[in-house]
Amino acid sequence: MEYVTVQGEEVPALGLGTWRLTGQDCREAVGTALELGYRHIDTAQAYGNERQVGEAIAASDVDREDVFITTKLDGGARAYDDVLRATEESLAKLGTAYVDLLLIHWPNGRFPGSSIPIPGGRVSHAETLDAMNTLVDRGTVRHVGVSNFDVDLLEEARSLSEAPILTDQVQFHPYWDQSALLDYCAIHDVMLTAYSPLGHGGVLDDPVLAEVGRRYDKTPAQVALRWVLQHEGVATIPKATSREHLEQNLEVFDFRLTDDEMDRVAQPSKLRTLSGFVRSRLSG
Repeated sequence: MEYVTVQGEEVPALGLGTWRLTGQDCREAVGTALELGYRHIDTAQAYGNERQVGEAIAASDVDREDVFITTKLDGGARAYDDVLRATEESLAKLGTAYVDLLLIHWPNGRFPGSSIPIPGGRVSHAETLDAMNTLVDRGTVRHVGVSNFDVDLLEEARSLSEAPILTDQVQFHPYWDQSALLDYCAIHDVMLTAYSPLGHGGVLDDPVLAEVGRRYDKTPAQVALRWVLQHEGVATIPKATSREHLEQNLEVFDFRLTDDEMDRVAQPSKLRTLSGFVRSRLSG
């Protein structure tokens, strides 16, 4: 396992994302991941699976202190008191006295590129971050961060938070360009955490990634993960349920793409991103 060192913290570069994992499927996926060596688990209040994540961690042979746990505030938990209440509920569900990282799940206001308002979106980022900083002071949250923030919003969050913003968790894969955010994060010692690193499954049948993978005896998915992780200061949290896929995702630290291959794999395309997202929702 490789680690991302950010602000003096070592974060496992490869974690397990649990979006859309529920019930026994979630418990089994997290349990198998921990057995295989994963030490970074990502969940969220909105996922409705914090209890299952906590049960799997408790049932494993891995000490709690060795697992980096991230959760995210629900849209309705943005006001000061709501942040405190919701986080205490998360801790109870996860069965832990603290989480390693607490994120604002979405920017306050509206979902990016949409007219759909986010519940609690009228609450300022300043109020939400003030509550998150209180939790850091109490020791129930080790680090704070944001998710789905662009450069301007990340800059705002950094200026408002007394505790350093450890990460911005965003969509990042070969079809989705995040070069501006990557540059900003590198300059300011902020980790970028990539979700949906497989382009919602779109990379699985990509001929360019397949061709590159043949050189290393790797799958297109493994090439995509290697591409994401080769960016400075980037961790990633692909979702997987089967032991086979969990194992394959871990097998990306024994090869390295050339500069030319990194350029070839990058194929920015909003259309591919959208089609992959739609396909994943229809199949899920």
